[in-house]
Amino acid sequence: MSLRLLHRLALAACLPLALSIFSAPAQAGYFDERDDVRAFIADVATRNKLDATEMTQALAKATPLPKVIDLIKPPSQPGVRSWKRYRARFLDAPRISGGVQFWQTYQADLDRASNNSGVPPEIIVAIIGVETVYGRNTGNFSALSALATLAFDYPPRAELFRHELEELFLLAHEQHQPVDAYLGSYAGAIGLPQFLPSSLRSVAVDGDGDGIIDLRGSPRDAIYSVANFLAQQGWVRGGEIARPALITNAEIDLKPLLDAGIVPTLSADLLAQQGIASGTAKGSSKELATLVDLVTPNEPTQYWLGYQNFYVITRYNHSSFYAMSVADLATTLKLEMRARQEMIRPVSLTPVVTKKSRKK
Repeated sequence: MSLRLLHRLALAACLPLALSIFSAPAQAGYFDERDDVRAFIADVATRNKLDATEMTQALAKATPLPKVIDLIKPPSQPGVRSWKRYRARFLDAPRISGGVQFWQTYQADLDRASNNSGVPPEIIVAIIGVETVYGRNTGNFSALSALATLAFDYPPRAELFRHELEELFLLAHEQHQPVDAYLGSYAGAIGLPQFLPSSLRSVAVDGDGDGIIDLRGSPRDAIYSVANFLAQQGWVRGGEIARPALITNAEIDLKPLLDAGIVPTLSADLLAQQGIASGTAKGSSKELATLVDLVTPNEPTQYWLGYQNFYVITRYNHSSFYAMSVADLATTLKLEMRARQEMIRPVSLTPVVTKKSRKK
């Protein structure tokens, strides 16, 4: 989101159709001549009272983008999971130094968004940093062409992307913008926070008060929108995100606990009975948790307890690696901000009066 939408390829019966699109001509007039596209236009226009002629004209200008299918489809041979490698992608110098600068520039808005939503400023900054490096990499694909390609030429996720294509037409109608004016990622995600059109329509916020929601051009809109998204997903104000899990029972079979899923359902009492405790000195949390394994080949696996706020971050991207990277970057940024504030704290100019210097 973006929100990443990697899924398995179609069944073997669908492969000829999926492969045929790679040679599709990259030219306008490809989509509007197809019966399935015409049926889509008629349905969407009727249900939403949109102009079918305008939709047809817009899709006539859209071009098939085989590259977006190359980018979104799962690899034929999935790589080995590595938390260490994944984390290094996002906890790098540009995201740390850029995050501090972004925080300093928009501190008032971040504080206000945090107060309103309960989401800490560092989490908001970290998500924008992970997604687009604070707006440096928002994507230059035509959202219309990308979504049309995925909606009609990528069978495994056609239903999802047809929904997002419909949402893009509704967004353009509501914002009085040409539908082909939106640029974004290969999956049609838009702006600094990489919102898909459906999320943009449902939770995006006009943070700068100019009457327009512009997630690509307005960092303030992005800040308030990320905060609102997380709040809507159930962020717990003041709640924890994750703690190291201390495995005290060497004989425990962790697989059933790991297979319980990302939703926090494991009570502290159950975990204690199984021989799992929090690895911090803050006392035991009473929140329900999920057990997370951060696997790196040839290194000991890290185990963490993820709480409700950890789960909320995975609603942005359904990956425990993603959520932990956001949490780690957020912690790093908070420490950097604190260190810089300590460095610039003014020294007291009040003279020190000693006994000898006092006038008698």
